[in-house]
Amino acid sequence: MIDTSKISLRVNSTIADALGVINSGAVKIALVVDSDNKLLGTLSDGDLRKAILKGSEMSDSIQQIYQSNPTVLIDGEYEKEDIKKIFTQQRFDLIPVVNNRGELIDIFLWDKILNNGKKDQKVKLNIPVVIMAGGKGTRMEPFTKGLPKPLVPIQEKPIIEHIIERFTEIGCSDFYLTVNYKGKILKAYFEELQPEYDIAFVDENEPLGTAGSLQYLKGKFDKPFFVTNCDIIIKADYASLYKFHQKNNYDITLVASAKEYVIPYGTCELNNDGHLSHINEKPKYDFLINTGLYVLNPDVLNLVPKDKFYHITHLIEDAKNQGKKIGVFPVDEDDWIDIGQWAEYQKAIDKF
Repeated sequence: MIDTSKISLRVNSTIADALGVINSGAVKIALVVDSDNKLLGTLSDGDLRKAILKGSEMSDSIQQIYQSNPTVLIDGEYEKEDIKKIFTQQRFDLIPVVNNRGELIDIFLWDKILNNGKKDQKVKLNIPVVIMAGGKGTRMEPFTKGLPKPLVPIQEKPIIEHIIERFTEIGCSDFYLTVNYKGKILKAYFEELQPEYDIAFVDENEPLGTAGSLQYLKGKFDKPFFVTNCDIIIKADYASLYKFHQKNNYDITLVASAKEYVIPYGTCELNNDGHLSHINEKPKYDFLINTGLYVLNPDVLNLVPKDKFYHITHLIEDAKNQGKKIGVFPVDEDDWIDIGQWAEYQKAIDKF
């Protein structure tokens, strides 16, 4: 039997709780139970994204967004053929098993039933990846006094290898590195490494911001492609991100991390007369933070000006003004590692 507690949530759990459970599991679904472990419903990663993008706060309860009355199997009242039939016809990733009191006791997984017990093979996408690697990395000095930022080590490998590995896992093999600061060192590193994937270097003659060098890639791609900063690691399902982008017909999709900030003081709110209305003790605020990972359609590159300092935030604003569709793909706070500053770099080392 499978330990269902790892993918179970109480009905009073928050969206932040749910995001953590779903992103940490192999199956992107959580099971919602009451205090007696009776199954109430299911909650998918798609349900969470819809809620977040409609304005739900990370501290909101999942009570209004989970799917009630799920398809279940009752213990002792099914045959193996019944399971196969449901998986084949309904295309579920899992089917919960409950006892005659409705209590969750087990689950069946698609790959265990229809894939001979083997784990479902990951989707392979041969999608180009652009890594913006030309910055000076001033926040990481003195490390970056001698090294380009992409070569800053995490354990035994530089950050850029960790980034590339996550893309190669889904079949990406064509990588474009935009380089400027200490670009020769970065090129020499990959010449010596001799990787199995293809690396092409895009040279900036001068600093062009986080998107200016994309001008040199106009006409290179005939399908959506990834763009990522060189100092972040996103522990997300990149295949699902790409599917999300295409399914919703977005021109640009950015990955955003759910982030909760706590003010470590009591904050004072005043009324219209300037008198104290009330004090909020250590209030919490939820935000979606741009992580630095994107999916772009090739035609948006036509908006990038020639030889001009230009950030990707400028590209997004210009795309919006042109009527382009911009999507947001939320991920859990723990799934975003930003090594561009010392405190986060230490956290990254601890996680690897």
